[in-house]
Amino acid sequence: MTNYPKIILKKGKEISLKRKHHWVFSGAIAKADEGITNGQLVSVYSNRNDFLGIGHYQQGSITVRIISFKDRLINTGFWIEKIQAAYSMRSKIGLVDSEQTNVFRLIHGEGDKLPGLIIDYYNGTAVIQAHTIGMYEHKNDISIALQKVLGEKLDAVYDKSAETLSKSQMAVDNQFLFGMPKTNIVVENGSKYEIDWEKGQKTGFFIDQRENRKLLGSYSKGKKVLNTFCYSGGFSIAALEAGAKEVHSVDISAKAIELTEKNLVLNPELKGKHESKVADVVKYIREIEQDYDVIVLDPPAFAKNMKARHNAVQAYKRLNAEALRHIKPGGVLFTFSCSQVVDKQLFAHTITAAAIEVGREVKILQYLSQPADHPINIYHTETEYLKGLVLYVA
Repeated sequence: MTNYPKIILKKGKEISLKRKHHWVFSGAIAKADEGITNGQLVSVYSNRNDFLGIGHYQQGSITVRIISFKDRLINTGFWIEKIQAAYSMRSKIGLVDSEQTNVFRLIHGEGDKLPGLIIDYYNGTAVIQAHTIGMYEHKNDISIALQKVLGEKLDAVYDKSAETLSKSQMAVDNQFLFGMPKTNIVVENGSKYEIDWEKGQKTGFFIDQRENRKLLGSYSKGKKVLNTFCYSGGFSIAALEAGAKEVHSVDISAKAIELTEKNLVLNPELKGKHESKVADVVKYIREIEQDYDVIVLDPPAFAKNMKARHNAVQAYKRLNAEALRHIKPGGVLFTFSCSQVVDKQLFAHTITAAAIEVGREVKILQYLSQPADHPINIYHTETEYLKGLVLYVA
């Protein structure tokens, strides 16, 4: 039996944990041992003193994030076991040793039963992002576990937690924890990309759109495509790879456009025309001609908490209304939201409202989500965050 500080829940508040949900909210706590500090491991018990789980304590609405529902020591062996389980799953779904793709998400927070931890694998380099102080404190054990599990497939481990841990929580610097990368070039669906994990967004690439980029290709042959919020040009290259005749990439970030251009150079076999433009997408899309066969809307998260949800919904509605208004008759719109607090039903209703406002005939061809290396924990539905629609616009 472990000897971590103890937290006792109010009567009835143990139900969600018994159903393997990973969060303990502040209002569910009846009492706690004195002196618990942010990042500490704690043991959570019911009001009847039944053990429920071990997790990281952090002051806030979500006070404890459970990393084990068993009473056990959280040591190097624990991290090896967890990372091995996640790696084995990725291997079974064909992402390990694939000639077509050597970039994938290895740990997806609660989806892999490790809330507060993201690990992305980039052709030999593992990039860690800790979203909680407690998870950050384990970074060295996590690095050791990665070396043990990945063996010769691992060249380097880079910690990029400075972006995800606010300065008010703790001051951290991004750094290599192990080795040095041999390359920052990866392959996704047969196309090459340069990854900037040190200065790029997220861990360096939006891995979660891999299958949706591949799907876009099936709609792009011979078409004129607009890729908005393009970042490093993933959707643009997927469209060109599939035979799009012309692709325009737009992003407000000059660095993003520069990265898009670099990735185009890495794929010299692409034959369609391509143009990049630094512009505010929201303003840009109001002025485009009605001649795009395919438009991709993949904006950043408009809402990161419930307080911002209403404004986010209105922003999604305005953006999609402009795309629906300006797309060519018979065109196809790929539209996405990665805002966790905007669920797929609300997102669909928002796009419906945009279609009603514009007055065009719109059909849903497909519902889209995140790929299998971003697994949705059946007991923790908040892990389903990416949602999208493929729309036919008459």
